Amino acid sequence: MRTDDLCHLAAELAAEHGPFAIDYAQRAIISFRELGEGERAAFWQVMSVLIDDIFMRRLDVTRPITIH
Repeated sequence: MRTDDLCHLAAELAAEHGPFAIDYAQRAIISFRELGEGERAAFWQVMSVLIDDIFMRRLDVTRPITIH
């Protein structure tokens, strides 16, 4: 997935689920780690960070982002 795609997906989750989106992402991280699914857990960790950044207004989803 491209960075913009990740950002848009996080924005959709945040818009649809509100603050519960972070809880959903955190539960997914825990579940996938317990199942030994490291890549899936890492994906949800990225989603969690992006969703948090959206709610804290550190990320403007209307502008392209760069991840270093």
